[in-house]
Amino acid sequence: MVTNHHVIKDAETIIVRLQDRRELEAKVVGSDKRSDIALLKVKADDLPIVKIGSSVNLEVDEWVVAIGSPFGFDHSVTAGIVSAKGRSLPSDSYVPFIQTDVAINPGNSGGPLFNMNGEVVGVNSQIYSRTGGFMGLSFSVPMDVAMKVVDQLKTVGHVQRGWLGVQIQDVSHELAESFDMNKPEGALIARVIKNSPAQRAGLQVGDVIIEFDDHPVPTSSTLPVMVGVTSIGKNVPVVVIRQGRKRNLFVRIGELTDEVAETAAPSRQDHIVKIERMGVQVAEIPEDIRAELEITHGGALITQVDNGPAANSGLHRGDIILQVQYTNVNGAKQLKQLIDSADSERPLAILVQRGNQPIYLAIKLND
Repeated sequence: MVTNHHVIKDAETIIVRLQDRRELEAKVVGSDKRSDIALLKVKADDLPIVKIGSSVNLEVDEWVVAIGSPFGFDHSVTAGIVSAKGRSLPSDSYVPFIQTDVAINPGNSGGPLFNMNGEVVGVNSQIYSRTGGFMGLSFSVPMDVAMKVVDQLKTVGHVQRGWLGVQIQDVSHELAESFDMNKPEGALIARVIKNSPAQRAGLQVGDVIIEFDDHPVPTSSTLPVMVGVTSIGKNVPVVVIRQGRKRNLFVRIGELTDEVAETAAPSRQDHIVKIERMGVQVAEIPEDIRAELEITHGGALITQVDNGPAANSGLHRGDIILQVQYTNVNGAKQLKQLIDSADSERPLAILVQRGNQPIYLAIKLND
């Protein structure tokens, strides 16, 4: 029996209630937080079954039906259409969700999503809402993804996912211009994790991954899904744009493990340098902050943001500037020199570390 991870994660006892009013105690075979899928086992005779379908051939605007118990109203049926496929949500990077406008509410989680042939094509997982209730945006785990998770939970006991070892972001129009790209596409590498498959393969900060395993990478949200389903140990061809030129690399995919969350709050200010063209004041990075953020060398800490290009581009007090247009920043004074001598005709790509998250921003300087 398949349901959502978030439905059973804190349960001490799990009871499955059938339509014939039988109540059965279930055992958790396995559960996977990243896909929000859990596999349960019950012992009984004459259990009802459903036909498992595939979400691969599911079409946008196709009618689908959900069954669940919203707000405790058992066996409720709602219908709608498929709004989109392959949606990536911020909290679930490794699932290409099916988006529908089927009414889903608390109590629908873990229930089936049927196509018009009566086949289960998805597991209803979550909604997007500003009120807590249904607002027309529902998301289901594709059945093909769910069954792969189920198979691994049965055989291995946990889910194995591919790991590249980079932190990425989307390429905006301004960043595409600064990187000499014809259009915004791909996944921009903001950080390469030490001793990761990406580092061993020669991937660098500032590379834009546009192809992975011979498949195009249209946006950054598509890359984690592609990497996650790749077999551990497979050598995968990767095409990147580096300083305006295409490069072909091969990366041996590792296995994704649980990440360790880190937080940081830069606060000290030393050796203030004012950069008028940006509208910021910067300083050298204190050693305690450098050690906490694992920044071995270089960088400049923003201590103040005034009205101007920096504020307009989204820079904040406490951000650490690591790179300007492919050039590493070796301190506050050197950053000022880079900015003062920079061309103001087009945006500059700036690599910033915000807490433990590296991100690229594009900034258009004043003349």
